Amino acid sequence: MPAGPAPNGGNRAAITVCVILATLMQALDTTIANVALPYMQGTVSASQDQIDWVLTSYIVAAAIMTPPTGFLAGRFGLKRLFLVSVAGFTVASMLCGMAQSLIQIVLFRVLQGCFGAALVPLSQTVLLNINPKERQGSAMALWGVAVMAGPVLGPVLGGWLTSIYTWRYVFYINLPIGILAFVGMSTFLSETARNATAKLDWFGFGTLSLAIGAMQVALDRGEELDWFGSGEIVIEAIIAAAAFYLFLVHTFTAREPFVGPSLFGDRNFTAGTLFVAIVGLTYYASLALQPPFLQNLMNYPIVSAGLVMGPRGVGTMGAMMVAGKLTGRLDTRLLLGTGLGLTAWSFYAMTGWTPDISQMTIIVVGVIQGIGLGFIFVPLSVVTLSTMSSELRAEGAGLYSLARNIGSSIGISVVNSLLTQNTQVNHADIAQHVTAVNRAFEDPMIARFWNPITAAGRAALDAVITRQAQIIAYIDDYKLLMIATILVLPLLIVFKKESGGDGQGRTIAVES
Repeated sequence: MPAGPAPNGGNRAAITVCVILATLMQALDTTIANVALPYMQGTVSASQDQIDWVLTSYIVAAAIMTPPTGFLAGRFGLKRLFLVSVAGFTVASMLCGMAQSLIQIVLFRVLQGCFGAALVPLSQTVLLNINPKERQGSAMALWGVAVMAGPVLGPVLGGWLTSIYTWRYVFYINLPIGILAFVGMSTFLSETARNATAKLDWFGFGTLSLAIGAMQVALDRGEELDWFGSGEIVIEAIIAAAAFYLFLVHTFTAREPFVGPSLFGDRNFTAGTLFVAIVGLTYYASLALQPPFLQNLMNYPIVSAGLVMGPRGVGTMGAMMVAGKLTGRLDTRLLLGTGLGLTAWSFYAMTGWTPDISQMTIIVVGVIQGIGLGFIFVPLSVVTLSTMSSELRAEGAGLYSLARNIGSSIGISVVNSLLTQNTQVNHADIAQHVTAVNRAFEDPMIARFWNPITAAGRAALDAVITRQAQIIAYIDDYKLLMIATILVLPLLIVFKKESGGDGQGRTIAVES
């Protein structure tokens, strides 16, 4: 899709603000509703299993509707699609706040996901289109602040709105943001050329959507249903695998497939897409692990837990601004390697955490982890998308965003499942050494509280064992995330600086 006319400085700044508002609105909704789930559950009289669909429905809808972004932008115009997405997301948010039943909430969350799916790839495309190469790094840094700040600020803002007002305001907060973004883009954003003859490959879209949807449902329900011990999970896995197989065969045999194989001829894009999937896996899995660790094991209130986690977002924002200035001036491998090293070290530090860890240690490690992510996200976004032609950039950005979403959903499901399983295994291992004949219980002070002979003593012992088992399970999860981060390092050899010139202000590219 050809880029529109280059805007002047004032329009560029206004467009950038509007794009960041739209991105922040969508990013906030990935986590802002989490803390409000118990309150929604009481309002609509839903079970725990049923209320989880408030989150799952949004993720599935967003994942399915992300890949068609390129087609829709080319067929109807980037500006028109952006405005429809913002308006639809804002209206769906209002409807979620007004919902009176679980079915209504889930339906309106599906609408939110469908309209919000295009916001992230369209935002990337707009910023890359309106900025010259020497400014793309800084532009992506500003955009990245909104993307990464949303999941960090979501629990804090959601907890505050729910405690002060009601859970409905976690959705109503999108109204003023959406209105400002819509008015600003209507005024300042130029329309791109449209391809009225463009057609959507319905078979490719359908099979990919079915594969993503079935996989996401299996991931969401697998832990509860004992994974492949459940017939439902087996069926969903078969459907996902068969649909993905049909999608791949169709992609390489159809004349105009839904996802053009030529996209992956760009080694920057191919490696960057794999890279961001693993980054999404480790980052969002870490975000999912830390709140329950702070709340359940360290007894932090939800708002306090969010405030302790907040500095990580500050570290990410600061590092993104620095990385934005350095992108195109330093070797991409150096920036990405620095980010991976800091992130891996932070996970290593977390493997030593216990409930006795100090707040300052949590904050310092979180800031370092945030800095590492900032040094990964900006150069990775630029190097992955900036070498693509403007006609393919929206489609590429959609797949790039899809890879991050799939990586995050897999990561969250895996670490939560391992947390549950390892807690049970560790509990059994520890319990083997806690018997009535253990000489430690001869100590009157110990027997007073943890006497295995009495019912109260056994209950107290079980609580202590469970707590210790959970601590070890968290450590195992952090070790897994550290290893996953380290395993990404070999991909760094793919990214190389452009040859020729001094490299000032250049976009990072892969040598052919």
